[in-house]
Amino acid sequence: MLKIPGYEDGPLVQGTAYLDDPLFWPVHLGSCLRDEDAQRAAFGADWDAATELYRVLSAEREWPVFSVPLSSGHTIHVVYRNIEGDRGVDYLIHHPAWSAAETLAVDDGHFMGPGLAWPELLSTARQPVTEGIADPDARLLLLFPTLGDARLPDDAAVALTTALTALTVIEETAEVATMLLENQGQWSPAHWRLADGVWINDGGHSYRNPANTFALPAGRLSEINHALNGETTAQRASI
Repeated sequence: MLKIPGYEDGPLVQGTAYLDDPLFWPVHLGSCLRDEDAQRAAFGADWDAATELYRVLSAEREWPVFSVPLSSGHTIHVVYRNIEGDRGVDYLIHHPAWSAAETLAVDDGHFMGPGLAWPELLSTARQPVTEGIADPDARLLLLFPTLGDARLPDDAAVALTTALTALTVIEETAEVATMLLENQGQWSPAHWRLADGVWINDGGHSYRNPANTFALPAGRLSEINHALNGETTAQRASI
């Protein structure tokens, strides 16, 4: 059985086999497809098949986990938390030196986030790794629900459209990409800024907003910031 330190809630299993199913991606992005037009564009005639896939993904007997390794040695774990009456997706980050994983974002009815700014999402998606989920498009779509950024660059839709085109059978990928960027998860898009070299935000539900009583400690915020932006420990030491 798969284990994540500090996360002992359920029967964790490796979920990477689902990534080969084009329908997995609109299902995974479902919380960012909140109106009928977005759902129609993303699922089309595959609605029934997508519903069945969601039932499998959310079965209590197995909690699929998708692990995204970072060049810093950290790993982001995307966990389908399949508790009856409390289902959701937890986005955790862990390093072997930590006693327990930390939570970046939670995608459920009691959402917590955002966890990433757009530049961090791109950086995390494109980091070169030799194990785990390495495909940049898959990494981008897996972590997209953690996004909350009020200042998106003009070309954000291009990167998202490219990923959707590569991995899904969605016909109008550019249209769906625009809809996804307009929603960006369940929270309001946050404003990010640098504070002492660390990216923080003003989100009222974010673990990366130091003004929140539940925010991650300063040391963790700094380490996570460097990991998401592709800096290894050796690189940081040389600065």
